[in-house]
Amino acid sequence: MTVALFDPAAREHAEAADPALRYLHKLASIGLDALIPNVRTRIMGLRSRERVLPVTINDGERGGSYVCEPYSAYILYARRELEIIGAGLEKWPFVPLIALAALLLRAARINQVVHVDNWLLSTNLHGDWQGADIGEIRRYLTGRYPGHIIAIRSLDHWSSPTLIDAAVKDGWMLFPSRQIWVVSNVQDQWQRRHNLAEDRRVLRRSCLRVETLESIAAADAERIAHLYAMLYLEKYSALNPAFSARWVMETARAGLVRYRCARDADGIIQAVSGSLRRGDVLTPPVVGYDTAKPRSLGLYRIACLLFTEDAVAAGVRLNGSAGAASFKRARGAQAETEYSAYYVAHLPFVRRSILKLLSVLLNSLAVPYMRKHQL
Repeated sequence: MTVALFDPAAREHAEAADPALRYLHKLASIGLDALIPNVRTRIMGLRSRERVLPVTINDGERGGSYVCEPYSAYILYARRELEIIGAGLEKWPFVPLIALAALLLRAARINQVVHVDNWLLSTNLHGDWQGADIGEIRRYLTGRYPGHIIAIRSLDHWSSPTLIDAAVKDGWMLFPSRQIWVVSNVQDQWQRRHNLAEDRRVLRRSCLRVETLESIAAADAERIAHLYAMLYLEKYSALNPAFSARWVMETARAGLVRYRCARDADGIIQAVSGSLRRGDVLTPPVVGYDTAKPRSLGLYRIACLLFTEDAVAAGVRLNGSAGAASFKRARGAQAETEYSAYYVAHLPFVRRSILKLLSVLLNSLAVPYMRKHQL
């Protein structure tokens, strides 16, 4: 058999050469309560040919982070986005639509789902996985979990065109999830903008000291987790993954995330970025700054500068994830629609029909709305 699930908590995986396997081992052996407490799922590893892919298995839990609960992504997060937009005639037609969708998705048991290559990050990068084995993986997982949707998050035609095409050819449906901001040539599209030059001047005027964290002390890990939470959990949404200080330390040790920070004269971190690179694409799963400080200090600009410089230094493309549309567009980023692929052909007729209807509605209504509002 070329495809098989395994328990990544086994001791022999602790010092594996593959960063994916080391990360999986930490998730499974330490436990998500200590690492990402708002994520509730079972963690498994999947071997397919020569590749190891993280797999998460959910049996219907609701209320946790969208990284493994589609109901949170399509219903709870959508409600939060409408709150951010505020009052206005344009938003009100979506209120009953979301209410109806909530009923339908509960009936479809959308959170009864197995996610493949799920790193439990806001943006999963799929590296050099091009999907040649997607049919084998799908047959294996539908056989093991006949009542579960089989899903792949964070697909787009910019970074994973071959994988997304392989999924469609194998009968998976595409569900748009959000609009992301990407830069194909950071040197040309982002580096040479006036806005980026101003970001560098902001950093110089701040007198903050930039540092790459080769190892992370417990106090720094606590500060990084706090700064991330201030931005992503408190300012944006508690449905974002809640990375703990332990998660910060373990991802640094596993070599998965590269952390850079800007410290003040007292040694306190005021802005931070954590960069993940797979293949020729880099994304920042961790961005944070002290949101209590005056906006005039430009700490968000400094945090973004840190991961931008990482992409330039590595000579790779940049997936800037979602949010801060005008900020990223002013620095040369282009909009790209991100999708989740769902395989549902093995499910009962009613569940399958509801999910197909959702796919049609999202592609016809939600995508134009996201593009207009830069969500």
